[in-house]
Amino acid sequence: MSGAVALLGLCRLLLDGAALLLWGMTLMLLVLVPQPLRDALWQRLALCRRVLCTLILLAVVGTLPLQAAILGEGWPDALRMQMLAAVANGTSIGTAWWCQLSALVLLLAAGLFRITLAQRASLLASAILLAGLSLTGHAAMHQGWPGLLHQANDVLHVWAVGAWVGALPVVLLVLPRLQRGGPAAETAQAVTILRRFSTAGHGVVALVWLTGLVNSCFILGGLPLDWSFAYQRLLALKCVLVGAMVLVALFNRYGLVPALRRQPRALALLARLTWLEILLSLLVMALLAWLGMLQPD
Repeated sequence: MSGAVALLGLCRLLLDGAALLLWGMTLMLLVLVPQPLRDALWQRLALCRRVLCTLILLAVVGTLPLQAAILGEGWPDALRMQMLAAVANGTSIGTAWWCQLSALVLLLAAGLFRITLAQRASLLASAILLAGLSLTGHAAMHQGWPGLLHQANDVLHVWAVGAWVGALPVVLLVLPRLQRGGPAAETAQAVTILRRFSTAGHGVVALVWLTGLVNSCFILGGLPLDWSFAYQRLLALKCVLVGAMVLVALFNRYGLVPALRRQPRALALLARLTWLEILLSLLVMALLAWLGMLQPD
């Protein structure tokens, strides 16, 4: 069943990545971007949002049959109604799947709402999708209060990660408004948005590191130092990538942003480094999906 396991890993990657991006970009628009620019950027992100919703749809639809095939007796069980019902209604995996399916329905229905309500519905749906991840995997390994605390911390972790990486595409759309010679009002608005993003980003990044450390303590009892296990090697690599993202973000904030008025090339470099952050975040998402399917020790 290695094929089913690989496809399940792909579904997890699609769901994790798409939900993280959708949550972060919608959260930034609603919290940090004023009207009417918020609605204009929401419309510009329409194609991106449709792609993310399609990926979520494929992942949710594919997850339950793949889980049935893995937990059952192979591919025939992937389409056997009795096995599908048993997984959906009798396991924590099924509980998570129902949660994801409900969020998917809300996400698809959001397209029928007026724009402000659609934004809020998308934010709620993506938040539920991410919260549902805590019902399976390592976050569900404990019982009682330790289990609830672990799951709550895991939800905070993925929300914080999404708030960081999902906001980056919005930042890319705002940066051109800083070009010299543009309307003064647009420039001032872009500066305000980036300042708000920077201020909030400090807290979000701190929350990512703190909740990530707590997760490591719940799962491993400490830091990932035993590299004889693939889980701990990949977790260490994830920490390195996140550290690289932090360094890039700090250079952007304290190196490039103050230089925007003095150096014309600073804006182009800021855009390229934001793309670098997005690339690094995609690698981190891939590791998150992979880590969720490995034994920690």
